Amino acid sequence: MKVGILSYHFPPEPAFIPGSLAEELAARGHEVRVLTGFPDYPGGHVYPGWRQRWRHQTHSERLTVRRVPRYSGGDGSTGARMASYLSFAGSAGLIGRRYLAGVDALYVFQLPATTFATAGLLRLLGRIPTVLHVQDVWPDEENATGAAAEANRWSGRIGTTMRRIYEAADGIAVTAPSMRHLVVAGGADPARVRVVLNWTDERIFHPAEASPAARRLIRRDGGCVVMHAGTIGARQGLETAVRAAAALDQTMDLVLVGSGAEERRVRGLAAELGADNVRFVERRSPVEMPDLYAAADYQLVMLRDRPELRGTVPGKLQAALSCASPVVASAGGDTVELVERARAGLSCPPEDWAALADRFWLAATIPPPARVDMGRRGREAYQREMSLRAGVDRIERMLHDVARGAGRSA
Repeated sequence: MKVGILSYHFPPEPAFIPGSLAEELAARGHEVRVLTGFPDYPGGHVYPGWRQRWRHQTHSERLTVRRVPRYSGGDGSTGARMASYLSFAGSAGLIGRRYLAGVDALYVFQLPATTFATAGLLRLLGRIPTVLHVQDVWPDEENATGAAAEANRWSGRIGTTMRRIYEAADGIAVTAPSMRHLVVAGGADPARVRVVLNWTDERIFHPAEASPAARRLIRRDGGCVVMHAGTIGARQGLETAVRAAAALDQTMDLVLVGSGAEERRVRGLAAELGADNVRFVERRSPVEMPDLYAAADYQLVMLRDRPELRGTVPGKLQAALSCASPVVASAGGDTVELVERARAGLSCPPEDWAALADRFWLAATIPPPARVDMGRRGREAYQREMSLRAGVDRIERMLHDVARGAGRSA
């Protein structure tokens, strides 16, 4: 089968879902053509050694990657992001009609950034069988979290365009069960929507032994350590975790590894509360993370209490489960359900610092052998439900189904 892949990000950017899918489909004998941009994430500037140009194409056995120019603003503003989205849509439209001609099915790694490019390509390519892999549901304009009127205006436009794409798609994969309801409410045919949980980069995230250096960095003494790795942003609501940890300063340590827009606020709250058991560690590269995971006792997964986040499963959950790390989850919806069903850790409702403090206290009292069992069960659940093999099996089946459906219609 000839498969086209449209993705705003692609390796060497940290885009292991579309990257590993392309490699695995090619390894299974499919001819794969990827249409993407030049790497600029997360800094917003094209990587050193790369130069944007129109004719940039790389080949390996059964896998071709075509890159098109896009605006790289770098300042993170709404205007810069939208300029990048629209420029990618224009470039993909110019190149995509010829480059993707003749593919049997098109897979779209569907983020807000890909939305306008997807809409343009579907118009240009006609009735090409398409599978969307929806990673995020952009809120309606009235529910947008951006404070600026510009952000609200653009979120409304993206939401409207995404609804049109839902209606046109032949198959839609969603990353969590609750997201299915949001996508169907947005106009998708329920019969075309399937749950395909994301996987993690299994070449990096697997069980490991903690090195002495990782132990020195993460552990202060023999007490219980709960670690949060990743973005310190508005979605995570880590103020709740700081308040919970501050109430247990003699019981456990909270270690926050990473950075983000809310880092200054979270650091300020920890200082205000005198939470000496809350420590901050600078962002580390992905390849270092399994070592740090092994040095901690639990991984913390947090999401704020927002309707659109109930259908979101953060990538750090798959990474933790693949590393056989037990989890403390402060979230709602599918994240907590996955942890509870796998019996891979402890959970509580989101944005409730007292309930989270109770989970932290219980986590500290659980004997180490029981923690190991939690991690083992989590890894088994990951391999069964969320692994690369399981995910690609489901996507491959959807691509076959939509291609066969188009053939029958023809």
